[in-house]
Amino acid sequence: MSRPVALRYLDAVRQLLDHFEQTQLNAISQAAGHVVNALTNGGVVRCAGMGHGVDGDFINRAGGLAAVQPFKFDFSMNEPFPECLKNRPHDPPFERDLETVRFAVRASRLKRGDVVLIGSVSGRNRVPVELAMCCRQRNVIVIAFTSLAYTARVSALHPEGRKLADVADVVVDIGVPYGDAAVEIPGISEKMIPLSGVAMTVAGWMIWGSVMEKMAAAGNPPTVFISINREDGKAFYDASVAQYNRRGY
Repeated sequence: MSRPVALRYLDAVRQLLDHFEQTQLNAISQAAGHVVNALTNGGVVRCAGMGHGVDGDFINRAGGLAAVQPFKFDFSMNEPFPECLKNRPHDPPFERDLETVRFAVRASRLKRGDVVLIGSVSGRNRVPVELAMCCRQRNVIVIAFTSLAYTARVSALHPEGRKLADVADVVVDIGVPYGDAAVEIPGISEKMIPLSGVAMTVAGWMIWGSVMEKMAAAGNPPTVFISINREDGKAFYDASVAQYNRRGY
């Protein structure tokens, strides 16, 4: 009998873990070093949207860093037109998307030495690439989570022809295959079950853990959270928030 799909998925996850251990420790260490430098020199660490809710695993989490905060933005317009004018010329949607990113970075308080974590599995999409480019124009450090195997097989969608791996200071190769899904299931023509969520989560916690290790070893441990559902959780959380607001890390 063939190995069950559930176990083959675990096999694929184990291969990811091996990939991180064998090939990505240097990138993880570099990324952690940038975060430590930011936090100990008055900078901030921001986590942009990474797709499918992965970034939410890093923010305000038990066992996590208080300093990891989101970088999110949105833009909306209320501009009704009559049916007879619906074809009035306007910029293509992709250009509006890019201009929204540019405005968001200009309107932000990001500065030299801050760190922004950006994820794109394929690395081809316009918004994360534009965000990385705008951040680096401000001398903000960009840490990218992307799959180099995937990005090598797709064309860039950004008008400059660049992908996320081309415009980041540190590239963490999350190691997922082309198309993301990795498990063959009899009766289904394509591979199923994506790996990017697991991969990005593991890579992120490797970085945050390394940050904690480096700062604690230097005698300057960062502010951290514990589970608010522990008996002492709420008091610890409130004290952590107060310390974070006082120190900035």
